[in-house]
Amino acid sequence: MPRIAHAVLDSQAGDACVIRARRHTLTADEAASHGGTDTGPAPYELLVSALAACTAITLRMVAARKGWELGTIHVDVELEKDPATGADRISRAISFSAALGGAQQAALAEIAEKTPVTKTIKAGAPVETKFV
Repeated sequence: MPRIAHAVLDSQAGDACVIRARRHTLTADEAASHGGTDTGPAPYELLVSALAACTAITLRMVAARKGWELGTIHVDVELEKDPATGADRISRAISFSAALGGAQQAALAEIAEKTPVTKTIKAGAPVETKFV
């Protein structure tokens, strides 16, 4: 199976972590209210950020192929957990600064449901762990 993403993380102490993905360095941490030092987004914030980024990138690519002007794309993503059942729910709101017709909005809504990260989250990818 071809690898489509790779990240390496080093954690020296505490919650703060340094993540390397290709030539990029990111920091992940927990909020101070959760015992971290708030030096970066929390893991769930990184997850919803990935969904927002994939959504905007995919919609922009499709719109460019169709010759549609979207203007600024705004993607607002929330992850909520039901306290009674523990079930997770992700909500995503997308808006554009350009005026779009109903057919364009319908096409983009359909595409948003098929972005790569959306499909991975909805399918629930298996996680295999080994200690080396």
